[in-house]
Amino acid sequence: MDRRAFLRLAGMVAATPPVGALLAACGNPPTEGSSTPAAQTGSTVPGGSTNRKVRLGFIALTDCASIVMAKELGYFAERGLDVSVEKQASWAATRDNLLNNEIDGGHVLSSMPLSVATGIGGSGARSLRVAMNLNNNGQAITLSKDYAAVGYGDLDKARAALQSKAPTLAMTFPGGTHDTWVRYWLKACKVDSNSLKIITIPPAQMVANMKVDAMDGYCVGEPWGAQAVDQGIGFTHINTQDIWKHHPEKALVVTEKFATERPDVLMDVMGAILKAGKWLDDLANRKKASETIGAASYVNAPPSEIEGRLLGQYNLGPGIGNKTYTDDYMTFFRGGQVNAPRRGHAIWFLSQYRRFGLLKTEPAYQELADGLILRDLYEKVAAKEGIEVPDDDMTPFHIKLDNTTFDPRKPLEEVSRV
Repeated sequence: MDRRAFLRLAGMVAATPPVGALLAACGNPPTEGSSTPAAQTGSTVPGGSTNRKVRLGFIALTDCASIVMAKELGYFAERGLDVSVEKQASWAATRDNLLNNEIDGGHVLSSMPLSVATGIGGSGARSLRVAMNLNNNGQAITLSKDYAAVGYGDLDKARAALQSKAPTLAMTFPGGTHDTWVRYWLKACKVDSNSLKIITIPPAQMVANMKVDAMDGYCVGEPWGAQAVDQGIGFTHINTQDIWKHHPEKALVVTEKFATERPDVLMDVMGAILKAGKWLDDLANRKKASETIGAASYVNAPPSEIEGRLLGQYNLGPGIGNKTYTDDYMTFFRGGQVNAPRRGHAIWFLSQYRRFGLLKTEPAYQELADGLILRDLYEKVAAKEGIEVPDDDMTPFHIKLDNTTFDPRKPLEEVSRV
């Protein structure tokens, strides 16, 4: 479905019958500002959808926080939404539940719709949509303690260590953001990804697999980088904000069915998440956020393993030292800079797929970006919420790790880069 068709549909309000039996919600009961299920009915828009039930998936990662806190702080309920927040077993399970309309949307790798559409991480379906970004920054490449001499961010030492044997590295989903950060880092290190093994492991299983020597390193979101350090099994070699400062990471990805049949409900969901993102970016709230999302029903990790890096305070590991980020720790709003989905960013990921050899032919760069990124819908929500939209949808941007500039209108220049 093209963007023009979506806009026509977004101007319509279609009531839909209730979907099948809900999965058990994997979240704590709403607390602050929440309302009873009986109050969570009826549209906030005159003539809007009467079906206000929404099922959102999430993976056990720190950056699920804006969806979880929107639930826990009652921001969904105050808009008349009945939202269940449901833990997913893996990104592959999340993909399948979205494609089968078992969930309406959720906390998802921002590049997953592109990976699925190009056949890297799926069947080629184009029915997943990026409604908005949820966060920037805050992922890490963790290496086994056996590689500690490599230190932090030293590409030459990393190359020498990686070439000394054929290591195994783990990421979370083919063509996902973590896969991309690993492969981009390898390119910057001048290491051929074909000379080592790259495997897929669900985020919450990374630390356990490192303990039994299933891999030599991995890329994943927090708190699983911090936990490897705390347990003495690995160290942080590089954080992704030092690859690309303020990079897109997780997104609110929704089904085509949700976006087209209940656009007014989706807009309310987005508004609630934006409010939670603002709340999270007040650092005074991050202790409470760590305690909330650390619960067994959410991330299932000690708040102490979440809070430090959420505040930008990184213990990198024994002998490596500490690193403090002052403006490029994990952010969820940043004056609206975080949340606007950029088509230029989608084109960058597609160009990396070609550059890494994951695709053998050129994808339809602009067509995919236009079709899968709901930029117009986000702008409509931002206007309603009084949030400024950055004017950088298709403008060139800088990648820090190898000091390059990417022009979304010239993807083939990136593809040809060594």
